[in-house]
Amino acid sequence: MDFKQHIKEVADYPKEGISFKDITSLMQDGVAYKKAVDELVTYAQERGAELIAGPEARGFVVGCPAAYALEIGFVPVRKEGKLPRETVRVAYGLEYGTDILTMHKDSIKPGQQVVILDDLLATGGTIEATIKMIEQLGGVVAGIGFLIELDGLGGRERLEGYDVFSLIRYED
Repeated sequence: MDFKQHIKEVADYPKEGISFKDITSLMQDGVAYKKAVDELVTYAQERGAELIAGPEARGFVVGCPAAYALEIGFVPVRKEGKLPRETVRVAYGLEYGTDILTMHKDSIKPGQQVVILDDLLATGGTIEATIKMIEQLGGVVAGIGFLIELDGLGGRERLEGYDVFSLIRYED
């Protein structure tokens, strides 16, 4: 299936010069959404996933249905202050400043094979922070899957050494 035809591009959003890739149009088409998630499920299964991790909020959109289909757990990666129990945390750089991601400290057992799923790979900062937490807890990042990858922004290079899979790639 040509998933790209289900993605709407929005010019100058959220700011001038950005061509936003809107996945909600793909999600609104039940057949396309199912096929996209199914491809990510196949990828995670081939990588031996024992857990799926996904950064908020759009990582939940693909990660939760994939974990459900595989009958394995889902580990939410949240902004600081959103998880109720003891967490690990990693600060990461944004275009202007920093942010902090957290994960429950007991969410991953040493040696567990974890596949990270998210909607978009751009610069890779969010995923790099997620990797650090998984590895800090002793987990093994078995693969990283995305609906969309924006080439040329350095994300894939930043994740060098990890298996990266993307359904759709844009030359942006």
